[in-house]
Amino acid sequence: MTGQERSEEKSECVSLSPMMEAVPAPPESERVCVFGTGDLGRSLGLRLLQAGYGVVFGSRRPHSRSSLLPHGAQVLGHAAAAQSAHLIFIAVQREHYDFLVPLANQLKGKVLVDLSNNLRKNQYPEANAEYLQSLVPGAEVVKGFNTLSAWSLQNGPSDANRQVYICGESVEAKQAVIAVATKLGFSALDQGFLSVARELEDFPLQLFPQWRLPLRISIGLSAAFFFYLLIRYVIYAYVTQGEDISFRIMVSLANQVCPIVSLIMLSLCYLPGVLASFLQLYRGTKYRRFPNWLDRWMLCRKQLGLLSLGFAFLHVLYTLIIPIRYYVRFKATERTVSVIRENRTTEFDTTTAWRGDSYLSLGILGFGLYVLLGITSLPSVSNALSWREFSFIQSKLGHLTLLFCTAHTYLYGWNRFLSSSTYKWYTPPGYMLCLVLPSVVLLLKLLLITPCVDRTITRIRQGWERGADQRNPKDSQPLIP
Repeated sequence: MTGQERSEEKSECVSLSPMMEAVPAPPESERVCVFGTGDLGRSLGLRLLQAGYGVVFGSRRPHSRSSLLPHGAQVLGHAAAAQSAHLIFIAVQREHYDFLVPLANQLKGKVLVDLSNNLRKNQYPEANAEYLQSLVPGAEVVKGFNTLSAWSLQNGPSDANRQVYICGESVEAKQAVIAVATKLGFSALDQGFLSVARELEDFPLQLFPQWRLPLRISIGLSAAFFFYLLIRYVIYAYVTQGEDISFRIMVSLANQVCPIVSLIMLSLCYLPGVLASFLQLYRGTKYRRFPNWLDRWMLCRKQLGLLSLGFAFLHVLYTLIIPIRYYVRFKATERTVSVIRENRTTEFDTTTAWRGDSYLSLGILGFGLYVLLGITSLPSVSNALSWREFSFIQSKLGHLTLLFCTAHTYLYGWNRFLSSSTYKWYTPPGYMLCLVLPSVVLLLKLLLITPCVDRTITRIRQGWERGADQRNPKDSQPLIP
């Protein structure tokens, strides 16, 4: 910034409009400054005003920016704005930090909150907050609020629990920022010193980090079963019978892949919990970390469950359109005409009716519980539940969902596993393969809920350790009567 520009800025700061001079200046303890009049700066200023803070915006051209800013905020030049508040939010990009260098005297002892992010990782040799600290060494720089968007700042935490991550060298400066974040309704989390700023700046650049493993699993399972079923049905019919049924790929084949992947992924949600219980039972203590692969698996159970619910939704939609398919209507009409021409009748099979109704009923119940699990996994819903309520739905009702869906698949297969025609090219059908994992999970869970095993697991999770009875006689008293 040239000397002429600084002199013009000072003259603009003095000649404020009467409307702006009429705004009473709040006490400095309740006044904050925002450098930056973009979407993020305006949204932050609006939220601060709603929380009762006096907001002063710093701008190169105060008069031209006043109409765009929230009503009730003051607009001053950078120098005057820096002197008006102790806490200053820097809502500008790193490329524009140079205007802060001439303000070093005014910013000395101030708390500067850096909200900037980068376009890509490792864009600069050091973090933006560290670079800002080097430009203004007399100020206390705190990294924070950079993981929030302009939309979430305007709406606050009403849509979900929003965390504000901060880091900095000064404990007092971080406490001041935490106080503001708490008053705005956000949950502040201190991440340590300013050296962590690069990690915080990388947070917004991450693309679904917790979804990568579940997405890979779902894509891998979908591709594997698609090609497996393609060989068993389409290619098998063409090779052995010379029949072209490739049109069934679009609906019939997809409607077989979706429920198979859905059931396997639902099983993968509950298998790590079962494995963790057996591991604790084997070790006889809860005070040892699980292996890294099991930790990672357990942390992505929510994403596995939501993807599983998505495949279940697709299965329901594909099933609903079956009656309007040309192939189905053609076959039904052909069968009816054939029966009329041959003047024959078919008897009503009560067993088949029971099987069909039970199959549909279990599918509906399983899908209903599926949807309930998905709804309660939303932060806005789970925050309204106690831990016992959340655990009851996600654990007990979750295993019940797995039981219903597994029984639904068993009824679909019924006694077809006894027919040799089921094993085309000596391979089992896809629904038979997908029953292996959920059946194992349910059997292991049944073993865990037996009274003797469940009692031991409960004691371990309450702090009991195997072998502690010999080390401390007081530990010999059972934790559960």
